[in-house]
Amino acid sequence: MRKSSSNSGLTAKRSNRLLAAVLIALAVSTSALAWDYKSTGSTTEQTVQMRVGANFTKKWRNGVRLSVSEELRFNLYDIEKGVLAKESTPVDTTYGASFNKSYTTLAIAYAHPYFTYLKLDAGYTLRIFGDKGFSDPNKFLRHRVFFGLTGSYKTDLAKIYLRERFQCDIRTDSVNTDEKNKYKWQLRSRLGVDFIVPGKPVKPYLWTELENTLNAPEFQRLNGNQFISHVRAQVGVKWRLTRLSSLDFFYRFQYSYDRDINVNEGYYSGKTLKLRLDEQTSFVHAIGVAYNLDW
Repeated sequence: MRKSSSNSGLTAKRSNRLLAAVLIALAVSTSALAWDYKSTGSTTEQTVQMRVGANFTKKWRNGVRLSVSEELRFNLYDIEKGVLAKESTPVDTTYGASFNKSYTTLAIAYAHPYFTYLKLDAGYTLRIFGDKGFSDPNKFLRHRVFFGLTGSYKTDLAKIYLRERFQCDIRTDSVNTDEKNKYKWQLRSRLGVDFIVPGKPVKPYLWTELENTLNAPEFQRLNGNQFISHVRAQVGVKWRLTRLSSLDFFYRFQYSYDRDINVNEGYYSGKTLKLRLDEQTSFVHAIGVAYNLDW
């Protein structure tokens, strides 16, 4: 019995030593991977944009709707530089810098006939960038998939809604995954109000939206955490043309924040890795019009 007890004690001591060695190794490796940032300053952009779009929605069956939409975005004026957008940023094509992006979206939405205050949606968006040249599709094309849930409450004067949407932006070009993600997940939270004006063909509305990163690379995180990358607010009015069609006139303000990390230019100061950091902030003032057809 004493021998068995002695063996158990030795086993326990060895286990404790092994655990202590593992914890020390983890502590050492963690301290060796510590990093800090060497700020290279920040860049700020302010741009005035024009956006033109069209949305087509078809009621299919049993609460299912199918839609296709297109939006073109054009930079009109660079506020920071005080020049027309076409003169602000040189590009390597003859298309000019005035063309910013295009968004082509296919989507499906579902709302149960007895629970119309809840709606599920999912879709795919093809984005074309106008400032990356048109010689390599891997550079100027981006793919996006999304799915979300919208809850709404309607009164005689307004409809209030909250939309939570997960989206994933997919890159096909070559990137350093320590600096950028090939699959970038984000959460967009939108709170909005559609006002009802009885007997009038107009419907004013407003909404605000926050966009949060979900899987920013570890080196890119803000104090070790994910961060808000976009804040958007839009006010507009929908003018009903016929029973099935309308025009949407709007103004949108957008704030964007990004952290440009260059790992290759990092250097060690003791056990701390110093990384180059460029904080990028942009403000967009967009005026736009969109045609809507819902049948």
